[in-house]
Amino acid sequence: MALRLTGIGTAVPRHSISQDDAAMVSREFCRQQEDKLRLIPALYRRSGVRNRHSVLLEAADGEPFARQSFYPKAADATDGGPTTMQRMQRYEREAPALTAQAAARAVADARLDPAAVTHLVTVSCTGFHAPGVDAALIEELGLPPTVQRTHVGFMGCHGALNGLRVAASFVEADPAAIVLVCSVELCTLHFFYGWDAEKIVANALFADGAAAVVGAAPSAAGGGWTSVGHGTLLLPGSADAMTWRIGDHGFHMTLSPRVPELIRGQVADWLGDWLGEHDLTIEAVRSWAVHPGGPRILSAFGDAIGLDSGALATSREVLSEFGNMSSATLVFILERLRARNAPRPCVAVGFGPGMVIETALLQ
Repeated sequence: MALRLTGIGTAVPRHSISQDDAAMVSREFCRQQEDKLRLIPALYRRSGVRNRHSVLLEAADGEPFARQSFYPKAADATDGGPTTMQRMQRYEREAPALTAQAAARAVADARLDPAAVTHLVTVSCTGFHAPGVDAALIEELGLPPTVQRTHVGFMGCHGALNGLRVAASFVEADPAAIVLVCSVELCTLHFFYGWDAEKIVANALFADGAAAVVGAAPSAAGGGWTSVGHGTLLLPGSADAMTWRIGDHGFHMTLSPRVPELIRGQVADWLGDWLGEHDLTIEAVRSWAVHPGGPRILSAFGDAIGLDSGALATSREVLSEFGNMSSATLVFILERLRARNAPRPCVAVGFGPGMVIETALLQ
């Protein structure tokens, strides 16, 4: 299955917050003893994040907590914050417009008339509503009302790779197909109230963003970045290592400290075998787009396959500037690699609940 990436576009909400200010705000949602609260800034500093965007921010500057009105201060240790219904209402309000920004940029980058799009693939794990983002995009972008729609939902940080694989299948079945893949994640709608170290780490990492890719059949004339193969592996014994579940007060993430060790112990052999199916070795890969689930995950992946410190620089850069935007993040990394004319072959890698590794090979 091959898919030529003819256009890429990304978008973030208008306002952002520094990690230092985010740590300060976080204390207001956690009614605990001071010795526990003192740990929050340290957990935020270790995240590898310097800045994050959120649809909830209403002003560019000012007192950090006052820059938003969606989350009230925790009333007591049992307060869970806004209900899931309230969070989903905000998702329905915010997600379509942010996705449309990224999609419009991808269509413009591809120099494409939106009316030529035949298939629309949407990706998200942070919200649900119907009619969904896909229906809104048809109206906003002027896509044909006959466009064929597919949604990839609740698959986590590697979801964009699943979306690209679906797009490649459409193009393989119909070489005339033109597919628009759109990912939107509003992770800051799921801020966790209370004291749970794993969830506070998630609070420190996740952010909002949208990304889109236009894909078509490979051109006989060549040129452009092309996805030529996909791989997937469910890591044995990892079901509790990374989870994403719906609660009464938002979606709740489990991110076990075991994740880096699972990556170190189980990824290298499989990745080598998968690349071998494409007549490549790990050493032959010339650039990497690895989803930055966090700095320890990036380090574990680099250690597992023997990468030098510079190989994952773009992943760390995107994490620092934008935070972890779940499925949209990998497209931000690919956009930068393509703009910098990074050498190929390039391998994109994402990790998600399961625990699952997804890969894509780009030539």
